[in-house]
Amino acid sequence: MTNDTKSPEGSPSPLRPITRCITGHNPQTGQAIIERDTLNEWQSFPDHGMAFNVVYSTNSMPANLAQDADLTAHDATIASGKLGLVPPGGTVCRVVDFAPGNPCVVHRTRSLDIGVIVEGTVEMVLDSGERKVLGRGDVVVQRATMHGWANPSQTEWARVMFVLQDIEPFEVAGKEVVEELGEARDVVKSSGN
Repeated sequence: MTNDTKSPEGSPSPLRPITRCITGHNPQTGQAIIERDTLNEWQSFPDHGMAFNVVYSTNSMPANLAQDADLTAHDATIASGKLGLVPPGGTVCRVVDFAPGNPCVVHRTRSLDIGVIVEGTVEMVLDSGERKVLGRGDVVVQRATMHGWANPSQTEWARVMFVLQDIEPFEVAGKEVVEELGEARDVVKSSGN
């Protein structure tokens, strides 16, 4: 795989496209149906060697599925163009593709993030200097820490699926933990939390 291969839906990544399949209920029978079955769009950030694919978001926890309120809220969030890393009071599922040798962007989300390495290898970098190399199938539970992601391969792309959920405010070492985007400001909007 090379850095200049393009996927059909606009991601610079040569990894396979992502199909998003959302289920629902037939209103007459109550049986499960496929509500939506689409290829999801990518937002590319070539200067940072990555691309984002927002699979789904909610604006409340627990999510409200009645009369497809969650679908309506997700569509409105995406259409607004204002989605930060995690919606205040909600969740987001985002897939991130990392180019070979991507620059590591250190940042803090004020959220609980679960990351599953789907393809390739990534290195988690913490502000303490700790580093951890993770491969396909590994899982990271990132708890509002200052961190970054690097793809140590010079030839292969990496893909990580992240599920982020907003958290209650808290303090560490006498300071409130807040979102800190650093260089990630070029990539994502502030969540406002």
